[in-house]
Amino acid sequence: MLPALTAPYGDDRPDAVTVSGRSCSRQELVGAAGAVASRVAGAAAVAVRADPSLETVAAVVGGLMAGVPVVPLPPDSGPAERDHILRDSGAELMLGGGAADAGGAVGIEAVPVDLGKRADWAKAEPGPDATALILYTSGTTGAPKGALIPRGAVAADLDALAQAWAWTPEDTLAHGLPLFHVHGLVLGVLGALRVGSRLVHTGRPTPEAYAAVGGSLYFGVPTVWSRVVRDASAARELRGARLLVSGSAPLPAPVFRDLEQRCGHRPVERYGMTETLITVSARAGGERRPGCVGTPLPGIRTRIAAEEDAGIGELQLTGPTLFSGYLGRPEATAAAFTDDGWFRTGDIAAVDSDGTHRIVGRASTDLIKSGGYRIGAGEVENALLDHPAVHEAAVIGAPHDDLGQEIVAYVVADGVTERDLIGFVAGHLSAHKRPRRVIFLDSLPRNAMGKPQKKLLPPA
Repeated sequence: MLPALTAPYGDDRPDAVTVSGRSCSRQELVGAAGAVASRVAGAAAVAVRADPSLETVAAVVGGLMAGVPVVPLPPDSGPAERDHILRDSGAELMLGGGAADAGGAVGIEAVPVDLGKRADWAKAEPGPDATALILYTSGTTGAPKGALIPRGAVAADLDALAQAWAWTPEDTLAHGLPLFHVHGLVLGVLGALRVGSRLVHTGRPTPEAYAAVGGSLYFGVPTVWSRVVRDASAARELRGARLLVSGSAPLPAPVFRDLEQRCGHRPVERYGMTETLITVSARAGGERRPGCVGTPLPGIRTRIAAEEDAGIGELQLTGPTLFSGYLGRPEATAAAFTDDGWFRTGDIAAVDSDGTHRIVGRASTDLIKSGGYRIGAGEVENALLDHPAVHEAAVIGAPHDDLGQEIVAYVVADGVTERDLIGFVAGHLSAHKRPRRVIFLDSLPRNAMGKPQKKLLPPA
């Protein structure tokens, strides 16, 4: 699946892979990953504490080399979220981090990753239908579900993106995105390794860090790009890049225009989901328009499910990059597909006359996109309701200039402050899932069936 690891392109420079200021060559990475593969071979699944480190990269690559499904775990996950993922995934080992309690209440063995260890690993990798990654994604209700990502889907997606973005071994990819989801890990790490380009992960996606790399290809979420355009020095430095790519949430048109004015680049926007990887993208050599995510990648077919041929409706798609289902949830898997086998994205889209796709909304109001993260409102609501002082809770995404959306919680509670509840959620879930604001109400608006009516909530 990753030929660039076993047969590096050209000279293997000592800083072929840099993460948070530490570097190694590809051969050093292959050796360290081989040692990981030797340790985890035969496991049903292995969790990786996905902090921005070379150890995380070696752990993920080692699991893939051994043919063991890899479960990236957010490093800031609270105990409830962490234990759910570990139990649900069936992970038998926890790699990285070195924390004695990494396995939490589940009690799996924590195995530190030592970059100094080396091992040759020459066993054949599994076929394209085998699971490469189990990526946990927040739905509109309940706990996150584990999406099973096949090895062939990863390979097909990365090869299609390399073609779409003219991505070659001569590029230097720079980004500072989290390593537990598609954007930062699959595209931002495995993509560079498969293509053979140099990778610089900046640890954090700050404008200063991006400017210091001198890269040719940059990945970012809208929050990153909005901060870059407000930093005149960083914006000037990025003028030397070849391509800026934005994803994980819609890029506001003003930020698109500011990137063109201040960085000299019209950014490439693309569209995807955990379950589908990246399916639609603008092209490096094609037209790029604000609010547009381009055309389907090779092998991807899309259609709009609209009433009365309205030209706008739910985006549905099929192709080689799709997941193989939700782990242990056959009913949820079946519900995700139409009767004729097309995946229901739940996003509302329109297609222009030239085939360019525009994502214009969400079929549900309960999936929040904040700072590039996809956050299920139901998960945050459940966390709030775990607090003994909270009687009712409803969570929405409110427009925010920097984050795209901010999490706003409406609660009915006694004897508790906004700060108390924000800290409570941050302690139980990932920090990025905490509410930014809490609004206290006497009661939530509900329908005759008792379901909260979010459209009737007071303005945030």
